Amino acid sequence: MTIWEHFKKGFKENIRQYTMLLALVAIWVIMSSLTDGVFISPRNISNLFLQTVTVAIVALGMTLVIVTGNIDLSVGSVAGFTGAVAAVLQVKYGWSTPGALAAACGAGLVIGAWHGFWVAYRKVPAFIVTLASMLAFRGAILGVTGGSTVSPLNASFKAIGTEYLSPHASAVLAGLAVVAFVLWSLHNRRQRVEYGFLVPPARVEGARITAQAAVIAAVFAIMVFNQGVPYSVLLLLGLALVFSFMAEDTVFGRRLYAIGGNPEAARLSGINIEKNGMFLFMIFGVLTAIAGCVMTARLNAATTSAGVNMELDAIAACVIGGTSLLGGEGTIVGALVGALIMSSLDNGMSLMNLDITYQYVVKGLILLLAVWIDMANRRK
Repeated sequence: MTIWEHFKKGFKENIRQYTMLLALVAIWVIMSSLTDGVFISPRNISNLFLQTVTVAIVALGMTLVIVTGNIDLSVGSVAGFTGAVAAVLQVKYGWSTPGALAAACGAGLVIGAWHGFWVAYRKVPAFIVTLASMLAFRGAILGVTGGSTVSPLNASFKAIGTEYLSPHASAVLAGLAVVAFVLWSLHNRRQRVEYGFLVPPARVEGARITAQAAVIAAVFAIMVFNQGVPYSVLLLLGLALVFSFMAEDTVFGRRLYAIGGNPEAARLSGINIEKNGMFLFMIFGVLTAIAGCVMTARLNAATTSAGVNMELDAIAACVIGGTSLLGGEGTIVGALVGALIMSSLDNGMSLMNLDITYQYVVKGLILLLAVWIDMANRRK
């Protein structure tokens, strides 16, 4: 079988993932042509990655929440609230950056535990619990900030969302990332062979690894040629690695997929659904707080409107990335690509000076299309 035949076979077996990537490429090509190449300039691509970070961080946790058959509509309000807590502690009470971050994450942990208690142990639908929190914490933001913008923030806190790793250090990091990816891919292939799984021929696998490594190198190169890799992007990549490992290589992660796939079977197999659900919402609460701090740092202020519609963007990113709203299916990588697609649409339409009215319409239609495709695939 030739490389091309292997590629066609792989495309058919993973049509959704490849379709998602092709959609991203198509969006970039269209936006580039409509903006006379401004969209793909190194400066704009770097800004695009910065824009993606907040939604992508939330999408990491939202993926696992949706995988278990739940949903969280409160993330925008909770992110805005925890970011406001961090800002107020710095501006009004003189707290240091580490202290403010710890307080914000602590607040996120408590909020996540609150959600987990009602959803996991009191069996109140997650939709209702988090909808209530969406309203409550939108009001809490007004209470914490006094209804006004809180700024400026500590320089070290602001750096989380606005500063960059030096170009030289970024180049070194890029090289390490490519080498690590190649070694990890080869290790995975070796493990599949040891366990008796079918693997593509070495030349096909080599072509795939080379292509993916080239994409990673190109992404880093774009950022290096601008100002370097943003600290917030490094944070996102680190969190993505942790959550990907947790989802795919830990007992906890496998239990989440089992719960989402068939809750009754999971319970009969000995999985404590309540305990795992509670733990997941606590983790997601901390993750949302981190996203809120990054958002606040990037704005260098806490505003009363911070986080509005973030939950919709995060859910859309997950669904576009292949996460099923019916539960049991979804990947961290898919969520990242979905978040990048949503940010690409926002960025491109803004560069085109498209009226905000039409931007909301376009994003709504894309979300509807993604859900329809998911349901159609499920029926098949």
